[in-house]
Order: sequence, then structure tokens, then C-alpha cells
Amino acid sequence: MTTTAEPQRPDLARELIARAAQSAVHRAKRVRNQLDAVHMGQGRHAEHANTKFLGRILAEHDWPGHRLVGPDAARAAWSIALHSDDTPAFQRAATILLGRAVQASDALVQHWAHLHDRALITSGRDQEYGTQLLLRPDGIELCRLRAPESVDTRRATVHLPSIAAALEAVRRRYPFEGSADEAPTPILAGAA
Repeated sequence: MTTTAEPQRPDLARELIARAAQSAVHRAKRVRNQLDAVHMGQGRHAEHANTKFLGRILAEHDWPGHRLVGPDAARAAWSIALHSDDTPAFQRAATILLGRAVQASDALVQHWAHLHDRALITSGRDQEYGTQLLLRPDGIELCRLRAPESVDTRRATVHLPSIAAALEAVRRRYPFEGSADEAPTPILAGAA
């Protein structure tokens, strides 16, 4: 999906991108166990503020897709929704709106698959597409998965690579070095 027109709301686009970028920096430090308790709390506060900001956008515009905010900001909105784990009802509602945007060719189906899986996991259910995993001190663990024997078939329907390729990419992105004592506590993360 390529969008050549200027987004309808460049102001929202800029804010979404800035918020998601700031959160990404914080999450990267958290994964590397580089945050003290104060910074952890500040990051949680920022995630809550981002969720509220995105909630206002959803209430006013539905999903902020490519036409409204452009592809980069649509990705930023997805990232904010994906990391709104403390508000599972919001995450589920965002999944529905993102699904509608996908049906209207205004968002990526891969983003929907990730958010759908994340909403299932945060609600205590098994994921469908194998996009969510835990970064543990002793390595990477795929979150519970419904019907693992057919996951690659489901992944193909949403244009995701095989689960083996996705897990290998994650292992390259998050190599844990050192002892288990130095590694971060389990963190929910996404796989391509």
C-alpha cells in the first residue's frame, strides 16, 4: 500500500511520530536493562499519556490510517496501541478500528495481525499469528499460540514470513549477552 497524497492531518502525524519515537527509545533502554525505578515510572506514565492521546484520535477519527496521517504516523499509532498493555479494553477496541482501516485499504494487515495477537495475549488468550513473544533472561519464548501446527498458513494470509524466519530475526535483534542475572526481566515484544 503506497500513499502519495499529503496526509489530511499533518499535525496529528507529527505528534504520533514524536510520541512513538520517544516510547521506542524508552523500550530499547528497558530491554537492555538500562533504566532505574524512576525512569521506569516515567516510561509507564508516557505510555498512559500516549494511550489517552491515541484514544482521543480514535474517538474523533476512527483509526488514524494512511490517508489521515500518512504511513509513518499510522505505524506510530499502531506502535502506541500495541504497547497499551495496561488498558486491554482500549487495545481490543483499537484492534477493531485498525481492522476496519485494513478493510478500507487504509492500513497494513501485518499491523492488524500484531495488534490482534497482542490484544489476545494481554487478555490471557492464545495468539493466532505468533507475533508476540517474551524476552526472558535465558532467551526468547513465543507466547502461547493457538494451533501451532498451522501458524505458518495463518501468517501467510496476513503477509508475514514463516515463524522460523521471524524468530531468527528477533534473535538477531535482541541478543542477550552475559549472565541471566544481567538480562532484563521478561518483556513482551513483537516478532515480524
